[in-house]
Amino acid sequence: MSILSGKKILLGVTAGIAAYKTAHLVRLFVKLGAQVKVVMTPAAKDFVTPLTLSTLSKNPVYSTFFEKGTTENELWNSHVDLGLWADYMLIAPATANTLSKMANGVCDNLLLATYLSAKCKVYFAPAMDLDMYQHPTTKQSIKKLQSFGNVFIPSASGELASGLVGEGRMEEPENIVSFIENEIVKGLPLYNKKVLITAGPTYEAIDPVRFIGNHSSGKMGFELAKKAANLGANVYLITGNSNETVSNSLIQRIDVISAEDMYNEVHKYYASVDVAILSAAVADYKPKNLAVSKIKKSEENLTLELVKTKDILASLGKVKSHQFLVGFALETDNELENAIAKLKSKNLDLIVLNSLQDKGAGFKEETNKVTIIDKFEKFSEFSLKSKAEVAEDIFNVILNQILCVK
Repeated sequence: MSILSGKKILLGVTAGIAAYKTAHLVRLFVKLGAQVKVVMTPAAKDFVTPLTLSTLSKNPVYSTFFEKGTTENELWNSHVDLGLWADYMLIAPATANTLSKMANGVCDNLLLATYLSAKCKVYFAPAMDLDMYQHPTTKQSIKKLQSFGNVFIPSASGELASGLVGEGRMEEPENIVSFIENEIVKGLPLYNKKVLITAGPTYEAIDPVRFIGNHSSGKMGFELAKKAANLGANVYLITGNSNETVSNSLIQRIDVISAEDMYNEVHKYYASVDVAILSAAVADYKPKNLAVSKIKKSEENLTLELVKTKDILASLGKVKSHQFLVGFALETDNELENAIAKLKSKNLDLIVLNSLQDKGAGFKEETNKVTIIDKFEKFSEFSLKSKAEVAEDIFNVILNQILCVK
């Protein structure tokens, strides 16, 4: 999943030959899960049709301040609404003419009015011939726009429409998308940080066929991993058996089966991470002896001798140095007391308490209801929410705690 998934992107298209590339650009944004609206200068329609961009974006294309219909039914296109709608605005291709107007506050078409109304980050990708690109006025426009906080996507070198070879080509759509993704990630609070998350159940084998397990779906851990990646972190997601899926280049999924497997994988990565969140439902016990062949049903009763598994969370607390360590507590009785005791005994920075007594919380649910307790025993209670929203609450607390420490 791209960092652009679910984002609203406003694409401004100006009158350059590179406008033909915008069809592919829109297609890429939509494929990544973004919502796209297009604003064109009137002259840009000579290079690419609004019908093409409307079809690909699945939205109307805007070019003028109002659409002529019947006298009684003329539709006003609000530049203010468009500017407020967008999470990000991209002007590509950005001609020398448009760059100059943007830099100097000229507002003679809908695209420029929308640019001046935009509250979001604005990217611009110039496209023009070599001499125009190198002209001092163009360089001055680019520098001035950058001083306003706009983000410059440098033009590429290559063969230009004039036949000259040099700088001035609009960067290729794939590179523009990658540039924006990377630039967004760099501005996120967990950029360059590593986060370890455990999820799902562990299965402890009785024989080659049977195992001891639990009902954990892993959904909470997967939502935490998605949220961490959306905050810019590189994520190690160590998960037991789960039907949950995740697709994000920042998330490395590591599948395990038993508590021993999870212990080993967690310790492999723990020293290098900044934050560790252990949300997996790890088995507390496992069979002392593993039968090498299937146990036949012969006697009325079967007795299994169980032994404790390694306590992963406690082992991390003992060797904790710079890591911010978060545990989970699923309780049925004396919830707060038991959670606080676990918080202290395992040297945690936070513990997330959820109770099986709360309807809609716990295993196999789409929702959860949690109380988050820090090492000073300050706690925050949250209402029943989707697990994606719970993941957001947890990371809000983590970020606040980290910022307070700094």
